[in-house]
Amino acid sequence: MALSLDPEIAQALAPMAGAMADTTPPAVGDIAARRAMWEPIIGAAGTAQPIPDDVKTSEHHTTAGDGARITMRWYTKDGAAPGPAVLFFHGGGYIFGHIDLFDGPVSRYVSASGVPMLSVEYRRAPEHPFPTPLEDAYTALRWLHAHATELDIDPDRIGVMGDSAGGGMAAALTILARERGGPKIARQILIMPMLDDRTTTPDPHIAPYLLWSYDDSLTAWPALLGEAADGPDVPATAAPARLEDATGLPPAYIEVGQLDVFRDEDTAYATKLSRAGVPVEFHLHPGAPHEFDSIAFTSDVARRAIADRVRVLKSI
Repeated sequence: MALSLDPEIAQALAPMAGAMADTTPPAVGDIAARRAMWEPIIGAAGTAQPIPDDVKTSEHHTTAGDGARITMRWYTKDGAAPGPAVLFFHGGGYIFGHIDLFDGPVSRYVSASGVPMLSVEYRRAPEHPFPTPLEDAYTALRWLHAHATELDIDPDRIGVMGDSAGGGMAAALTILARERGGPKIARQILIMPMLDDRTTTPDPHIAPYLLWSYDDSLTAWPALLGEAADGPDVPATAAPARLEDATGLPPAYIEVGQLDVFRDEDTAYATKLSRAGVPVEFHLHPGAPHEFDSIAFTSDVARRAIADRVRVLKSI
């Protein structure tokens, strides 16, 4: 029996697939075309579900090491008890996306879990290549720890979370924080994370179902890493799959669809963490492509995935 889309996901994808059937995918290296194509789709997916009215937002700013001003959006639920908090990084291959486009998903996580989140407007490649996006993330982590008391959160219960490139960012941030001796990260929640710049050989079993393609990766990683991409000198803080020693990293929740370019690197990362004694919860969703949860949000597999994420958020 061959791999195939989950029937509910296939039904939800049908209109999108029809609309894109007559369009030519952007060429490798064409970042502007990817931004123009994907940002409206992300925005539409984010608002396709109701945005909760019990979540409030406030804008905050901090200054990166190079003097740049970083915008951060703080999401809180009315009446939530003091406790954990999460630093959230949006997806977009490191080359597109903004926190505005992810208001819906972040608000829904906060509403369902009661856990406040700080969404970070990190700078994007290629205008800002590695290590700038990660340094922005680290600056935000330090800010959240420094303001824990006034935000009514426990600095020992701060987690990091992201999807796709944001998941890769969250994973990389745990490695960087370990290297620098803090601040403490209590949990890493990695949703279909983008971890390995060496994932370049297509898998013919999943090629027909890809939403994020191998060409997308061949565009995104060089945008972030330049000529170093797919070479011998990429650090684990840029591509976490390069990590050799995972000892002492925070407990991890990792999930990915079986029809996702990132499947193998995510499976391998879960194993690598496990072998280093890091507690790991790992989910491989059959019939699910990249970002299935935002496109087919009424599907059974998406409902289960969201429920798992909310459960883990509450457990931080």
